[in-house]
Formats: sequence, C-alpha cells, structure tokens
Amino acid sequence: MTPMDDQDVAQYLKTHPQFFDRNPELLEAIYVPHPYGGRAISLAERQVVTLREKTKALEAKLGELIQFGEENDAISEKVHRLAVALAGAKDFRALVQALYFHLRDDFAVPHVALRIWERSVQTDGPETEALSETQRHAVFTLGGPQCGPAAASPFVALFGEAAPHVRSLALVPLGSTRIIGVLALGAEDPQRFFPEMGTLYLRRIGELCAAAAAVRD
Repeated sequence: MTPMDDQDVAQYLKTHPQFFDRNPELLEAIYVPHPYGGRAISLAERQVVTLREKTKALEAKLGELIQFGEENDAISEKVHRLAVALAGAKDFRALVQALYFHLRDDFAVPHVALRIWERSVQTDGPETEALSETQRHAVFTLGGPQCGPAAASPFVALFGEAAPHVRSLALVPLGSTRIIGVLALGAEDPQRFFPEMGTLYLRRIGELCAAAAAVRD
C-alpha cells in the first residue's frame, strides 16, 4: 500500500469533514507545535490560537475602516464649510479670500493659486492673469485633478515667491463642459500630493470653485 503524503492527508480531511466528529478524542490526543513557542499543543488548542489570530486581524481591519471613515467624515465636514463660505461670498474678491482661507486654514494647504479666464471679473489680484501657452495646454489635457512632484511642472511659477519651496502639487481644472480656470495647491512636503492619492475631494472642491466663480463678477 502506498503511504499517504501531506497532500493526501489534507485532501482526505477536506473530503471527510465528519472525521473528527467520529474521532473526537484525536482533537486532544494529537499534538502539534505551538506557533509562537517550542511546546506542543493539541489540535483543539491550535484551532483556538488560529481563531484568535483571525480575530486580531479582523479587529485591525475594522480599526482601519473606522479610521478611514472618521477621516472621510472630517474631510467632508471641511468641504461643507468651504461650500457654505463660497456660497456666501458677495463678489469674486470675497470668493477668492474665502477659498484661500479655508484651503490654508482648514485643509492646511500652505500654497494656493487660482487662475480664472473667460470671465470678466473685477479683481486686483493675480487670479485673472493670463497663463502661458504651455500652462493653458497642460490644463486642457489634465482630464481631472492631478497630483505629483512639483519638479519641472510649468505650474510651479503660479506660486510666485514661494515657488522654490514647493515640492509637490495638486492641479484641479475648473469646469466640466468647459474649462474656465485652474486651482493649484502646493506643499513643501514632497509626499503631501503624490500621484497615487485619491482625488475625489479635490474634484468636488474644483466643482464648487467653478460653480461659485461662474456666477460672480
């Protein structure tokens, strides 16, 4: 008779789940090494250890989900406050001030630059300054919010004197059917805005900004 190997034993137990029901004494009689020590333990004890490990893994996963949920709730609340502030702005200058204030204070974004075109707005700020051909072409090819390193980006110049300190940035085109501007967010931390990060909230901020700018002179 050909002796059974590990695979044969495992397959037999899988296809005969009642084996230990018929032989319950084996659960206490068979001893296996403890996974975290040199002593031997019964199969029943080993199963308890395995269940505890699975429970810890599930608890850790649940903790992560709760943390993500809390973080998303906090960001949603910040976006809501920004939306309320933009809706309450009486004119374009007040809108810009509200946008900059909330992005810098609420979202802790140190450098913010806004550029709007195709709008006749009254402002003494740089928000209506023309972009270079390279910048405008880049905006129209974004296709949505983009994050990444600031090095070699044509948009770093939008941050003025702070440009040499910006190491990562997020670019948010404003407008859906027609692009009317761009919102640039800069950070001195190279990892603040990275290519793989989610852009859902950036997209929402862009939509809010575009909608508010479209109805204010």
